[in-house]
Amino acid sequence: MGSSQFEFFKNHHVPSLTVLKAAIEDFSYDRHAHEEYAFGVTLAGRQDFFSGGQFHRSPPGNVILFNPEEVHDGHAGGEQALGYVMVYVHPNQALPLFGELLGRPQTSPFRSRSTLIHDPLLRQAIQEVARLTTHQAGSCIDQENALYRVIERMVQLGGHMVTGQRTSRPDTLLGHAKTYIHEHLEADISLDDISQAAHLSKYHFLRLFRQQFGMTPHQYVINCRVNAARCALDQGAPLTEIALRFGFADLSHFNRRFKRIYGMTPFQYQRDITR
Repeated sequence: MGSSQFEFFKNHHVPSLTVLKAAIEDFSYDRHAHEEYAFGVTLAGRQDFFSGGQFHRSPPGNVILFNPEEVHDGHAGGEQALGYVMVYVHPNQALPLFGELLGRPQTSPFRSRSTLIHDPLLRQAIQEVARLTTHQAGSCIDQENALYRVIERMVQLGGHMVTGQRTSRPDTLLGHAKTYIHEHLEADISLDDISQAAHLSKYHFLRLFRQQFGMTPHQYVINCRVNAARCALDQGAPLTEIALRFGFADLSHFNRRFKRIYGMTPFQYQRDITR
């Protein structure tokens, strides 16, 4: 095995989204360009590369953003091995998100003016997409929401965010969405499913829901699943059966989510209410 390692992961829920995990010591990329957006985070060492007519150095924690068809190269800088993750998203997947956030239809890819970015929120959003993809973790709505956070932060940093889109009858429309969620807690529902129930475009719905209720649809779904799981715990159902029924990846995932709302694990809760 060489001293440089590369591993690709395909997202099972979001079409065209892939993630690269790389560890580089003795490898240099030729100058090249991708069809996709490429969102990267330097994890260790230093990432040296040429892009946009400039030479860049990215230390750990920095974000690298390549627009589609943007020429670049790359190699490890300094003495330490380079470690990084890169998330690739095709423009066709991203255009509807940009359209909602910018308040106008996008016929060509939105382009970031910045290549090297130091922003903790964008870094965390990219790493969450990478984590969910590499571990095949979370539901469809988890992964769609994670990608939305990346695109949303990119647009915010560019100063292009539109906030004033009005919708008539938002309470009624969002009520349809909440009803749909409660009726499908045991299914792997997506943002498309919920927004169609509300008769709203997907990303306008996401923004409107968050403004109205103070949480994203993703957070609301998780909250509803935890509450439904609590009722099943009250009835004495087995923990693993409950976790799988309500869409948690495994018992560990169920434990984490339940404890964040109730302060104890499902086992501790069930033990207390049945003694």
